[in-house]
Order: sequence, then C-alpha cells, then structure tokens
Amino acid sequence: MQFKTTAFCSLILLAFFSWPVAAAAINWDKIQPYLFHAVLAFAVAGLLLAQFSLRRMRKYHKALAKSEERLRLSIWGSGDELWDWNIETGELYRSSAWLEPVETQPLTKDFPPNKSLIHPHDLERVRHALSQHLAGHSPFFEASYRLRTSNESFIWVLDRGKVVAYNDEGKARRMTGTLKNISQLKQAEARMQLFARCLENISDAVVICDTKFYIIEVNPAYSTITGKNRDEVLQTRFQLTLYPPRFMQDIEKTLVKSSRWSGEIRELKTNGDYYQAELTFDVIKDEQGCITQYVAVFSDISDRKKREAELSRLANSDTLTGLPNRAVFMTKLASLVTDKIEHALLVFDLDNFKKINDSLGHELGDTLLCKLAERLHHNKLFRQKLYRLGGDEFAILLDNTNDIHAITSLAKALIEQINKPFAVDQHELVVTSSIGIVLFPEDGKDPQALLRNADTAMYHAKSSGANRYLFFNDTMNKQAVKRLQIENLIRHGLKEDYFTVFYQPKMDMLSGKVVGMEALVRFITPKGGLISPGSFIPVAEETGQIVDIGTVVLRKACLDVKRWLDQGLFHGRVAVNLSAKQFMLPFLCDQIDDILQQTNLASYHLELEITEGTVMQSPKLAIDTMKKLRARGIHLAMDDFGTGYSSLAYLKQFPLNTLKIDKAFIDDMNNARGRNMVDTIVTIAHNLSLSVVAEGVETLEQLEQLRKLRCEIIQGYYYSKPLSADDFATFLIAQKKQRQTQLSV
Repeated sequence: MQFKTTAFCSLILLAFFSWPVAAAAINWDKIQPYLFHAVLAFAVAGLLLAQFSLRRMRKYHKALAKSEERLRLSIWGSGDELWDWNIETGELYRSSAWLEPVETQPLTKDFPPNKSLIHPHDLERVRHALSQHLAGHSPFFEASYRLRTSNESFIWVLDRGKVVAYNDEGKARRMTGTLKNISQLKQAEARMQLFARCLENISDAVVICDTKFYIIEVNPAYSTITGKNRDEVLQTRFQLTLYPPRFMQDIEKTLVKSSRWSGEIRELKTNGDYYQAELTFDVIKDEQGCITQYVAVFSDISDRKKREAELSRLANSDTLTGLPNRAVFMTKLASLVTDKIEHALLVFDLDNFKKINDSLGHELGDTLLCKLAERLHHNKLFRQKLYRLGGDEFAILLDNTNDIHAITSLAKALIEQINKPFAVDQHELVVTSSIGIVLFPEDGKDPQALLRNADTAMYHAKSSGANRYLFFNDTMNKQAVKRLQIENLIRHGLKEDYFTVFYQPKMDMLSGKVVGMEALVRFITPKGGLISPGSFIPVAEETGQIVDIGTVVLRKACLDVKRWLDQGLFHGRVAVNLSAKQFMLPFLCDQIDDILQQTNLASYHLELEITEGTVMQSPKLAIDTMKKLRARGIHLAMDDFGTGYSSLAYLKQFPLNTLKIDKAFIDDMNNARGRNMVDTIVTIAHNLSLSVVAEGVETLEQLEQLRKLRCEIIQGYYYSKPLSADDFATFLIAQKKQRQTQLSV
C-alpha cells in the first residue's frame, strides 16, 4: 500500500514538471484553464493520499512497538532469558533479565558457547545434548545444568533451543532459545529427593492413609517389619488384627480431636511371628485446615522389649539361683506393710556355710545354693514365697497369716528339707539352717524393722546351737540394740584412739627373768571406763572391725618395745595376737613389713600368736602365710593349743616356734588326768623342737607342777596381771634392779 501511494504521487509530479514541454506542442490558450485545474486536483489528491499513508504507517509502528514491549515484559516476567547464536560466526546474543547476571562473551568459538561458565560435572552432558540436536537426532535442544554467575556462585538453569536457519549445505547456521533459572525448582527437587531417600532408607515403617484409613503408600521398612508386600497392601484398609474394630475407631477420634495418637501395639507378621511396635499416627491438613491424610510411623521394638524383659528379670531375679531378689522382696514386704496385711517373715541362712566355701571352694558353694533354691522352689509349701536376700541368706513371706501353728509347721518343714543331703560334685553335703521369725504388726511397724528383727532372731537361733528356728522377742531386741551400741562405740573408739595396749610378762622358769610379754588390747572410754574384751571383741570379729583394732595394737606394741629396747630394759620379744580375719588378709605380710619399718623394730623382737582354729580354717593357706612370716625372722606361736581340732599331721607342717597351753588345761592340773594332758602337750612340743608357754598360771602349786613337766616359760597372775605401758616399764626397771642385786651378791 505504501509503495502504490508513492508511485501515484511520483506520476503526478512528473506530469506537473513536464507541462511546459507539452504546452509547446498544444494550443496553450485552449487547454490551459482545464489542464491547470486537473493538475492541481491531482496534486491535492496525492498529498492527501500521502498523509493518509503516513498516518497508517505510524499506527503500524505503534502496534509493533506495543507487541515488542508485551513480548519483552512477558519474557521478563517469566524469568527467562532469550539467546540467539550465530553458529558460523560464533556471535552469541543473550538478553539480561535475571537478578543474578551471567557475564557472557558476545563472540566465542567454544562449544558449547561459553563452556567456561558451565559446571565441569555438567559440561559433557550439555555438549552431548547440543551435538545430538545439531546433528538432527533430536527435535530440539534441552539441558539443565549449573551455570556460574558474576559473583562466582552457581545457579541451575534450564536451557532450551532450536535451530532456526540452515546454510546452503543444510548445516545449522542459526539457533535461538531460552534460558530459565530453575535453582529454586532444583532445591525443591533436592529436598523431595532427600525426603524420598529418607523415607526409603529409614528403619521405621511409614504408612500413608487417606481419611478412611485406606493405605496410599508404604516404605520398604513396612514390608521388612510386617512381612507384607507393598503391592498387596495398597488401597487396603489399615488394620490391627489383634485388636477389636473399636480400637481403630478410638484412634480416629483422638486424631480428629488432638491431631496425634501414639502407643505400643502387638501384631502378627505374615509368617505367624509376633512383633511389638511403637505406633504413632499424625494428621496431614490442607491449606484450609481440613484433614487430607493420616501418616502412621511405627518401629519394631521387639528386641528392645526382649532386652527390657531380660533386664527386668535380671533386676528382679537373683543371678545365681533365679529366685526373686532382695529388691523384689523389699517391694513385696513394703506393700504388705502399707496395706496393713498380717503376715509372717522367716529369714534363714546356712550354718557354717563359710567353711564350705573355704574348704571346698566358692564354686561348689554356689552350686549348693542353687540346689537348695531348686529344692525349695519345687516344694509347693515354699513356691512363690521364697526370696534370696544375698549370700546364703534367704527369706520366706507368708501372706494373710499370723497363725503360730501354721508358721511353726512351715519352719519345721523348711529345716527338714534343708537337712536332706545334697549331692554336689561327688560330695554328699549335709547342711543345717538357723531361722528367725517375725510377725507383723507385733514385731515391727516398717519393713526395715521387720527384717532387722528377723535377722536378730536368726542370729540368736544360730547362737543357741543352730539348726533351729526362733521367734523374735523383746529380749533379743535389747541384746541387738546393745550390740549395735558396742559396734558404734568401737567405730568411735578407733577414730578417737581409745584403744590401748596392756602387757603381761612371760617369765623364764629357770632364771626367773622376763623373756617376753603378750600385748593385750584394752578399750578405755572417757565416760564408760574400761570395756570388757568379752563384750567388744566378739562384736569386732563379727563386723570386721577387729582388723583395724589388730593393726592399732601391733603398731603400738612395736613402738613400746622399741623404746624399752633403746632404754636397755628389755631384750626379748613381744607377742601380738592375730585374729582370724587379720590372718587371712592378702596383704598381711606387707602390712607387718610397713609397721616394722615405721617403728624401726627388728623382726626378731616380734612374735605373732595365731589360734588353732584360725590356722585350721584353711591349713594350706595358713602354712603358706606362716612360711612368709618366718622368712622375715618373725617368731610364730600357736595360741590355745588343744582347744581346737588340729591334727598332728598338720601340726608338724606348721612352721611354729612356740606352743601355748591354754589356761583351761592349767586349771585342770589338780588331778592326774589334767596333769597328764599338760605333760602330753609339753612332750609333743619338745619332740617338734618347740618351746612351751603355759598361760594362766596363778598359784605356786601350778608353777611347781609345770617345772616338773619341763615347761620353759610361764605367763599368768602368779607373776603379774596385764599392765599398762607405763606400769610395765616400771616392772621392767624393778626386774633389772633385782638382777643387778643378784649379780652383786
């Protein structure tokens, strides 16, 4: 249209300027008026037509500009960039609509273009996709990859393009496309992939259900735990086969109300095995807050439950016998007391069980306890009533009864069952038991008091000859209180140094000289004065405090003797008693070495007295310990010889220096049989090359009889009672003056 209008105007102008030439050939005068008006009309028409054409041209350009602006804004709004690549020249145009611009080279011969900006891990994939399209193997080019931005970070882009022009040879000449920033999509995709991997690999089963509890999806762990295949459970209703339908209805009500339900369940696997799981249901809601799905997560806790059951069994059962242990017993006893239910408590242990352990070994002792527990547990009288409190101590609880006849009948049956022989490792063992019995509420208002009083009654049963039962009474309680007071007093005495040492001299029968002394412990309190050894020593031996007392006596005796040696008052030995517990200490020899070193006393001046009963508890161990002591130059004496049950076979193996004749034999010397007994002991000692000490000598008659029997050393009230350290020093001074007087005469 534009071309036609221009041509028409050109013709009019041509005619106008050619007018003078034509007028020369025509009669000007005739045609001049008409021709002028015609030319003028044509000129006006041409001008009008040109103006109309210009207006239409402006309107067209305006519409084109709006279209271009709309296209530019649409592309900018979409976040895409346009690119145009001249493949032959390498010229690359790219619009810049991103907030994170990419610095590209306008002219590049790289393939792909600007490959330096593409992440090295993505480069080969982009090159392959572009080569495939340029070769005509794909309808368009498309690749997602990471692209470096101007701030040296990478963004994910989706690059799409197509060849739009080919050269004469049919090769791609021009290619255009778009570049889209898909970093957010990639992040969302990575998150989704992460969630998917977590769901796939999580050890807990995950089940997604619709609002009717029909299964939409499950993860592999669900199949592992339940044994059910994914395909067979999809679109089936989630159910717990071991629970009534109302159970799932209650879960749904809780979910609607609280959006969450959790609990432990027990369910069947497809193979028929049971499993236990910790199940949690949560709701998924849409943007309007409406429930769209339920998500169930459950983990198999079967192994944990088994471990908990085993731990509970271990916590509540005695590891050796399998009986309920002390913790269960105390809980049961406390429950009976709290509910004020009448009941009886029987506490018993085996008499002399320690001797079985020491002589036959702890392993055999444990086997004996197991056989005892098994025998009593299988007896209907004691089943569900028997507990092991520890060591060889057991208890029986009788609910809802205070019937003395029923209780004593059961106690007698218990003793009868225990007295039956036990076959243990080719040994036939016959054991006895002592039983203490208390009644609630008569004998105690709380579990601790009941157990304490039952122990007290058992202790008195054992002291009364063992293999019997005793009911608790108030007299026992008073004795128990007294015993506890003495125990506390001993503890306080050790702390405040209330234990001191008295000495009783040992005199040579022939010369009348002091050849030694026995160190005797005395317990003197500021308020109570002297406490009898017969009161505190049995308690100290039972509680083990005798070990600390023995250490105090040994150290003080060594210090006193060292002082008297330095003063020239004495040149013999001090005899210190070793208790059974002290003698069995594994570090006894090291302890004695330390005391001798600290007091600077030569071992020659120390004699240790060991009772016959002590060494016979474990003869082999005793011999080994005695040899170690003798190797240090320490003298050893057997105290109270003849009162125990040692055999001559063992006596000759003991590395002893001295035998001490017990006072009971000395007191019995007023008759022939008694004198013969002492004579026999002296003869045995001399035949074993041992010296003899007679203790408890109080009369001249006893002294003369012992002289005739060739007893070398005398100890007793005839010469002196036990003296304090200061008084004994005075005694030694007097003895020294007496000797000097005798020499001067």
